[in-house]
Amino acid sequence: MAISTGGGGADTPMSDINTTPLVDVMLVLLIIFLIAVPVAIQTIEKLRIPVIVAVESKDKVENLLLTVSTTDDAGRSAGEPGYEGASRNGECRIYLNNITPVTSEELRDKAFKRLDAIVKRAGGPEALMENPDQIPQVHIRGDVNAPWRCVAGAIYNVQISGYPTVGFITNPIDPNG
Repeated sequence: MAISTGGGGADTPMSDINTTPLVDVMLVLLIIFLIAVPVAIQTIEKLRIPVIVAVESKDKVENLLLTVSTTDDAGRSAGEPGYEGASRNGECRIYLNNITPVTSEELRDKAFKRLDAIVKRAGGPEALMENPDQIPQVHIRGDVNAPWRCVAGAIYNVQISGYPTVGFITNPIDPNG
């Protein structure tokens, strides 16, 4: 066990770092995160987004709109006759602009090409950085029964393509109903 006795002369300054405040701050942060994380998880799990009918969106042209769903228990996709709604055990389905079904690879390619065209039209990345309101966003509508793996895969693919902002579209709760 080492101990500092202050040897080395009375005129030499002590060069050891006092780690006690650092440890105190880290312990406080640990306690805060231990309390805050379960609260945040409970809040997120209560989010419910209903099954929607695929229609063309009226959002800004620059924004990329994705709908994430799954096949039903019989393997039918949304829009097919007899579709019974998304199933947690179904295969992931991603619809570009609520209409065009795409695979993960197609989503990556189309999202990149779309963003690249917007950046070139704006005059390059520097021009977009001067006016951040022009930077396109991704809006995701997630089916209530779509598993998180499907939504997370869509987020991953658009972020890989270069979109910096991803948001979710939900239906607000009617305060009177």
